[in-house]
Amino acid sequence: MTASVSEKVARYRALHGGPVFVAGGCWDAGTARLLAHAGFACLETSSAGVMFARGLPDGDGLATRKIMLENARTVAAAVDVPVSADLENGWAPTAAGVAETIRLAGASGIVGGSIEDTTGDRADPIFPLEIAVERVRAAVEAARALPFPFAVTARADQYMHGRGVLSEVIARAQGFQAAGADFFLAPGMGDPAEFAALCRSVDIPVAAIAGLGGFHPPLAEYGRLGVRRVIVGSAFARVAMSGVLAAAREVVESGTFGFAEGLMPFGELNGLFRTLGGKA
Repeated sequence: MTASVSEKVARYRALHGGPVFVAGGCWDAGTARLLAHAGFACLETSSAGVMFARGLPDGDGLATRKIMLENARTVAAAVDVPVSADLENGWAPTAAGVAETIRLAGASGIVGGSIEDTTGDRADPIFPLEIAVERVRAAVEAARALPFPFAVTARADQYMHGRGVLSEVIARAQGFQAAGADFFLAPGMGDPAEFAALCRSVDIPVAAIAGLGGFHPPLAEYGRLGVRRVIVGSAFARVAMSGVLAAAREVVESGTFGFAEGLMPFGELNGLFRTLGGKA
């Protein structure tokens, strides 16, 4: 039986009660089904994965709301596990625009999404604290007006833009919590002591992205630091793209086909998708 969105969001929220867990990073229905089959209890879409699959870069303003919400709808319909989406900065410069993104996302079948505090302007990439909080508050108000408790992850991107000052990130975390955010994420953090201080500073669950920079400890270590959810982000997409590029270079440069060793046989993979597709 296909789970309802309300059932999925209940499972998603319950996961944050502990222990720490991992959300699988997918970018289309196929990867979503593979990751759910592998045992992930929930999934998160990766804007980078979606854009790389389209042959385009991430973070250049090319990932539109239409593209990403259509992708989220396809992914959510493909699996029975909860799916949260990378909603970037809401694809809107105003709080009202962010609220509209949440309303549209709530109709796509996903259980939640993240909203960044980024402007899209490389010269001035981060919204001032007051505006960032206002945008999160608008997202939360729109989420609460939906027929189910859509989960809002408020995201502070200072570390991603070379502006990683812990006290400022904590101020945002606390401001976003006061605005009603369900979860908080500060991608790019790489210091265990900073993670621990951040987690102590708020009462809402803190998420982390693994695979950014050089910090990717075992899952249990994230849990000891106070993190509740670890996000794979674009890492699985980079695994896939790296594998294709390495295989292509081998063929072009060496004329050999060693990449084929150890691959899942075609019939086995095709049969797996036949089975998984029948469950959607």
